[in-house]
Amino acid sequence: MQVTKNDLGKSQIELVVELTLDEFKPYIKQGAEKVSKEVKIEGFRPGKVPYDILKAKTGEMTILEEAARIAVNKTIGEAIDKHIVGQPVGQPQVDITKLAPDNPLEYKVKIATLPEIKLGEYKGLKIKAEPVKIDDQEVEKMINDLREMRVQEKIKAGEIKEGDKAVVDINMFLDNVPIDGGQSKDAAVIIGKDYIVKGFDKQLIGMNKGDEREFKLPYPNDFHMKNLAGKLVEFKVKVKDTFERVLPEVNDDFAKGFGAKHADDFRENIKKTLTTEKKRETKQKTESRLLEKIAAKTDFGELPQLLIDHETHTMLHELEDSVAQQGGKFDDYLSHLGKTREQLTLDMLPDAIKRVKVSLLIREIAKQEKIAVTDEDAQKQIEDMRRYYESIKGQHPDAEQMIEQTNRPEYKDYVLNVLTSRKVVDKLWEWNVVD
Repeated sequence: MQVTKNDLGKSQIELVVELTLDEFKPYIKQGAEKVSKEVKIEGFRPGKVPYDILKAKTGEMTILEEAARIAVNKTIGEAIDKHIVGQPVGQPQVDITKLAPDNPLEYKVKIATLPEIKLGEYKGLKIKAEPVKIDDQEVEKMINDLREMRVQEKIKAGEIKEGDKAVVDINMFLDNVPIDGGQSKDAAVIIGKDYIVKGFDKQLIGMNKGDEREFKLPYPNDFHMKNLAGKLVEFKVKVKDTFERVLPEVNDDFAKGFGAKHADDFRENIKKTLTTEKKRETKQKTESRLLEKIAAKTDFGELPQLLIDHETHTMLHELEDSVAQQGGKFDDYLSHLGKTREQLTLDMLPDAIKRVKVSLLIREIAKQEKIAVTDEDAQKQIEDMRRYYESIKGQHPDAEQMIEQTNRPEYKDYVLNVLTSRKVVDKLWEWNVVD
């Protein structure tokens, strides 16, 4: 077997593998046996058809193509092990380049490898952790959000006032021309909260059920719908119904509904919840600053395009899932941004490169510092995940799929990688972050 190695750049290697005719012949025999098992020829048992008869029945290229598949599967591992120095990434791309009767077999293997990484400083960087403080305004905002969840509404007569809800039909125009998608029926507008554009809700104050009103409002220059950004938009609004909204008082009874003993205890619980959440967010931001600083001090070889494409694909799916969890449609989200999927993917490219670099440097630090996670730890995590998804079967549409996924061998590799990365980041925090 002769192997020629070509460096394609960007951490990609091409191997040109050639098997002489003598080396290829055993695989031709195996290919013929496999094809003969799949083709029924009268008078012969499966797998026992003479080569010439089989060739006449199926065509010689059918046999050679099967032989080539077997040959590649048997020889590619040896070719990669002997000629690839770096660690391969993803699946190799194989193309059979020469295949003909009474000729050698040639195929090309294109494979990406992890780039060389030279770590800079990653200890003693003295990153300051941001202090976490919750003010009374944040507590009140969350309490008001909880009050909104238990608001009582009743139809009212008379003028719309601050705090009321109006159900309205809306028609939007630009230079007296109806805006595409600018018509809404039975839209619920709470007075005191921005709707569509800042100031829209205030225009409804003083109206009564059945009233119609026309007004104009300016859209900000950075509005996400570019056809409206910076424009003066005309509105025609008709009030269908008005409701008085009564928010519950924050008293002991209200507090007990959220598991607190009394109102003061309720406020304290809210403060603790907000503090825990802000600590988590602040820790994530500090970790990001730390990893970016280490990445800036690290020399990376050329990043394989395969890794960048995979990370971009992952980020896009994370965004799609986030939009879906909020009850939205991704196509509508793209429409609001005024972008195609391809344009959004391109926008994600810089962040994808950053994430690939961070992943690679974490891997390198784990290797140098001998940081690892045991199979037992990974198995425990998998069992915990499996129990969790078992508990929400029937409530979550993906539960069955996730349970099945936890049984796959590659899922254990994924969990090992995640736990190891977490362990490395925890050590980096210990080495670098000061309170």
